[in-house]
Amino acid sequence: METGKNRNDPLRERSLDFAVAIVAACRHLREKHREFALADQLLRSGTSIGANLSEAVYAASRPDFLNKNKIALKECSETLYWLTLARRCNLLPEETARPLWTTCDQLRRMIISVCKTLESRK
Repeated sequence: METGKNRNDPLRERSLDFAVAIVAACRHLREKHREFALADQLLRSGTSIGANLSEAVYAASRPDFLNKNKIALKECSETLYWLTLARRCNLLPEETARPLWTTCDQLRRMIISVCKTLESRK
């Protein structure tokens, strides 16, 4: 089912692993806390990071590639917000929330680096 293309791209591979973990966290929010609205928001933003990075692979131009990465960056920021909210509301245990938050922040930093590199080459 997988093409193996992510193996050559650590950022996309990591974002896919992160999306899998987000799906599990959202399942927890729905099943344990019956928290559907927050789970839906977290699921959308957390899985959108990798989706936008994957879409960037087939960008029509360098500006399009940069734009897709910037959208992924915005999704990281939104995901960090939802994770922080879920933790502050005691909907996600610390041992679940902290690794997700840390990974998302690492993805954010990696995407910032990609964007800065692309912008410096203009």
